[in-house]
Amino acid sequence: MSDKIRVGIVGIGNMGSSHLRNYKEGKMPEVEITAVCDIKPDRLAWAEKEFPEIARFETYDEMLDSGLCDAILIAVPHYDHPPMAIKALEKDLHVMTEKPAGVYTKQVREMNEVAAKSDKTFGIMYNQRTNPMYRKAREIVKSGEYGQLKRVNWIITDWFRTQAYYNSGGWRATWSGEGGGVLLNQCPHNLDLWQWICGMPNKIRAVCRVGQWHDIEVEDDVMIYAEYPNGASGVFITTTGDCPGTNRLEITLDRAKLICEDNKLRMYVLENATSDIINNSENGFEKVDGEWVDVELEGENNQHSGIMNAFAGHILRGEELIAKGEEGINGLTISNAAFLSSWLDKTIELPIDENLYYAELEKRIKTSKAKTNVVEKTKEDMSSTY
Repeated sequence: MSDKIRVGIVGIGNMGSSHLRNYKEGKMPEVEITAVCDIKPDRLAWAEKEFPEIARFETYDEMLDSGLCDAILIAVPHYDHPPMAIKALEKDLHVMTEKPAGVYTKQVREMNEVAAKSDKTFGIMYNQRTNPMYRKAREIVKSGEYGQLKRVNWIITDWFRTQAYYNSGGWRATWSGEGGGVLLNQCPHNLDLWQWICGMPNKIRAVCRVGQWHDIEVEDDVMIYAEYPNGASGVFITTTGDCPGTNRLEITLDRAKLICEDNKLRMYVLENATSDIINNSENGFEKVDGEWVDVELEGENNQHSGIMNAFAGHILRGEELIAKGEEGINGLTISNAAFLSSWLDKTIELPIDENLYYAELEKRIKTSKAKTNVVEKTKEDMSSTY
């Protein structure tokens, strides 16, 4: 095999062009971008001007069949992620997909089943996993040194968006175009990190307020309450309507509390576990001694290029992926459960009823104001879309 992997990008809008810039700046030394594909002539014209050496295609099938690519990077609207990944895997190509893995877990599970039958590498662009702060938090929680999880709270409200943002594309903030709002667009990384660090909950109760701060048909203000099999609980609050916003993750363990905020990880370590003190102390108002510790972080936060470098390293030398594509279903399960809980006004147990979720989603798709119905497109030959 060559010392580089040849990558074709489908969709060279905001994220696709960002990957091209990383490539141009030499941030991905084992990646060679050999082809791009987009349905918009102006984006192909931009690529011809900026990257004349890279082949350009109007349809996805043409790029897949060109023989120019070892791998495909998918950077298109959400509904198209699974069918495009499936088609590339079936063409014997490696796949890296942007987040989210898809819009509904039933569709993503089908993608994962195809990936499981393939010997090709399948990754997802969960670039926040490269952040040393979150990596260290996960290491501490998973070590078990400070006891089991008791509580996790994440206030992630620094996603402020204007109405002009939502008006910028006919597919944005619509059920048929995007499949959701803040949970599907801004928060897939946070939902992934939540489960990656703390594990998957088994119950979800949520309120997803539609168009609370913007004239949109999907949610822009959300509160999720979660329960874990061991009795721990979690709260996740997000919105695109707050300014200034907050990004604060608190994780309470039996003998410590972790706080991730402002790219710093602090930890309060107790001398004794709270469970021991609760059960054994004779003092009803026992004081628990402990101290704050500034946790030293290691490594670089190389984000998207780090994900792609690990992807290339896995293909070329069998190195570990930062995020396997199959793991994309986990964070999506939480958001699907949150939507279903809000729609039905009830607590949802995981795993969710995927057929019920899709039936409820279809009701909203039918009344969607999107200029194009991406769901219907995914049922057609993808060459007619990209």
